[in-house]
Amino acid sequence: MPNKIPGEMTSDTSQPQRYPFIDAARGFAILLMFVYHFCFDLAWLGLADFDFYRGTGWLHFRSLIVTLFLGIMGVSLYLSTRHGIDWRRFGLRLAMIAGYAALVSLGSYLLFPDSMIVFGILHFAAVASVLGLLFIRFHVANLVIGIALILLGNYLPLPLFDQPALHWIGMMTHKPVTEDYVPLLPWFGVVLIGHFLGHVIFSRRRPALVIQWRETGWLRRTLCFGGRHSLNLYMVHQPIFLGLLYAGLWLSDRVAG
Repeated sequence: MPNKIPGEMTSDTSQPQRYPFIDAARGFAILLMFVYHFCFDLAWLGLADFDFYRGTGWLHFRSLIVTLFLGIMGVSLYLSTRHGIDWRRFGLRLAMIAGYAALVSLGSYLLFPDSMIVFGILHFAAVASVLGLLFIRFHVANLVIGIALILLGNYLPLPLFDQPALHWIGMMTHKPVTEDYVPLLPWFGVVLIGHFLGHVIFSRRRPALVIQWRETGWLRRTLCFGGRHSLNLYMVHQPIFLGLLYAGLWLSDRVAG
């Protein structure tokens, strides 16, 4: 009997095994996000002079992080639906993402009432999870559709979409005043390209290097852990960062006093 490819469906369970490489890639994106948000917190508290709103380097860094997350989301969409959809698992995951998105909006309103997060990355993930189900059989066509959506979102701004009710779609002539903004266009195009890449890599009869990649060594294990718990880490990392920074400021004031 041939060896089972890691991540393939087993005969006695409806759940696929995880691919360590995908977990590690998501964990790497989480690590980059930690760096970005910690530096943002330093600037927000006046401890560093970083321009996150106009600095080209920071804007590109953010785009890289979002691209990694959403590209991996597209790959995961392919892996989780290629043998059928587990509707119970899908519903629970969607409810979790939507609930966390609501908490992010509430927390951002308390901290940034004039620029609260209305449609950030978690809001996008909830909508894209549902919308993505319409594209799970397109495979190769998703590459063309994804590129088209990216081009539309980046190069076809229309005044119609400046209306607040349509901000979530994208194609605005200006960025809305918000601390996090991930509109459907162009970013859903990245998800579809990720789905295409998942189909190319994981539908081969012969295992690719990505499929054979193993979780060995402390660095790989740490990245895989981060990837497996990325949603929860996303929710708790900012309170931890801010708590540590406020504690550090308090201690420095006590020492100076």
